[in-house]
Amino acid sequence: MNTGASWPSPDQAAARVLGMQTKLHRWAGEDEDRRFDDLYNLVCDPAFLLVAWGRVKGNVGARSAGVDGETVRDIEAGRGVEAFLDDLRADLKAGAFRPLPVRERMIPKSGGRLRRLGIPTARDRVVQAALKLVLEPIFEADFRPCSYGFRPRRRAQDAIAEINYLGSRSYEWVLEADIEACFDTIDHTALLGRVRDRIGDKRLLTLVKAFLKTGILTETGRREETITGTPQGGILSPLLANIALSVLDESFAADWQTLMSTTTRRSTRRRKGLGTWRLVRYADDFVVMVAGSRANAEQLRQVVADRLAPMGLRLSDAKTRVVHLDEGFDFLGWHIQRRRKRGTGNHYVYTYPSRRSVTAIRRKVRALTRRTSQPNVRLLLLRVNAVLRGWANYFKHGVSKRCFSRLDSFAWRRVVRWLHQRHLGLNWTAIRRRFLHGWDVVCDGITLYKPSTVAVTRYRYRGTRIPGPWSPTADTTARLVESRMR
Repeated sequence: MNTGASWPSPDQAAARVLGMQTKLHRWAGEDEDRRFDDLYNLVCDPAFLLVAWGRVKGNVGARSAGVDGETVRDIEAGRGVEAFLDDLRADLKAGAFRPLPVRERMIPKSGGRLRRLGIPTARDRVVQAALKLVLEPIFEADFRPCSYGFRPRRRAQDAIAEINYLGSRSYEWVLEADIEACFDTIDHTALLGRVRDRIGDKRLLTLVKAFLKTGILTETGRREETITGTPQGGILSPLLANIALSVLDESFAADWQTLMSTTTRRSTRRRKGLGTWRLVRYADDFVVMVAGSRANAEQLRQVVADRLAPMGLRLSDAKTRVVHLDEGFDFLGWHIQRRRKRGTGNHYVYTYPSRRSVTAIRRKVRALTRRTSQPNVRLLLLRVNAVLRGWANYFKHGVSKRCFSRLDSFAWRRVVRWLHQRHLGLNWTAIRRRFLHGWDVVCDGITLYKPSTVAVTRYRYRGTRIPGPWSPTADTTARLVESRMR
């Protein structure tokens, strides 16, 4: 690729990036021992920087500023995108680029805890996005099918479908594991070692290390060094976390290949009481499905801990447990449980929205419908609808119809209560005449969304047949759009 070329159009940039990514992915797949050199020039390439800028701009976090106080909108309104990218490219080529500390932002988690996010500057985000464009197709060739989180064209529903598939085939014991502060404790030396297995370009490795060591500016204005971990909030962090956690995927894949790859081997192991197991991982959340006994599942707890230890990671004793599929467990917002089908003696694995997920969506709707939370009915409906629609689309591939109907009623009551509180001079008849068409809340052509109208469908289990964006059989137009937007 001509790295001295002028700035291309967005479509030209997307096509050039996709073509190079396809080559990198193919070369990595053809030779699993190959180490890639001279990748740094691709990070500096105008096409890669332009596509990286598009992804940063299209991200929800584009409205947030880093420690320099500059947002994407500020760059566009000030010196302009081309001048910004020209300066950035010049610094990268001269070796003068230095990432700034990320800005700390604490967000609430369940149970009253807080999660630390690190917000990089817009300039650093563009470089991280360019790095990801170069590194992702290489490491995707190595990632195992059991990993689903933060990977192109894979989603949480695939992980749930895998659990459903295994649970229907005698994998009835579950090691439900939780890694303690995963993103904050990954060992930098071990992580960079795994990156070096594939990357031989010293300039690129130095850039990755610089982002790991950049530090955090806390909310109190104090600078903290990042000795371990990859702060959540950066574009590159999910990929680096997957590289670190792939050590677990590879070890379980090796177990399967050497001990359980054939029907005869699996039958022999079960007859001897040894059990068989499969890993299902979504980022730092994972379960091990075990066909055998509870003792087999308990033994895997220490096995997992030993395999994570070299990466500086450890399991949370309080949250790691072994459960039977008939008891049920929560994973990625779902409650998964094997139950007897009504009217029959047959048992099937069912997936429901978990209680925590239902509580969370009700809490969001409640917060949006407080008396002073929204200035008018139109904005209220827009915001409530967005929350309900996203939640319903995520949970439509499970046993969710009754839950959707109850959420309908809850949202309707909250919105009508808000109307009463904001229009104290109107009685119920006047409110119905002004805001309700039949029993639907309507304003300016916007109707309160009903999750119960979403069709509940079974998600198709795709197994290992999930094509990547660099597959030669993939639709070219879809691949170009994805290259620009993902």
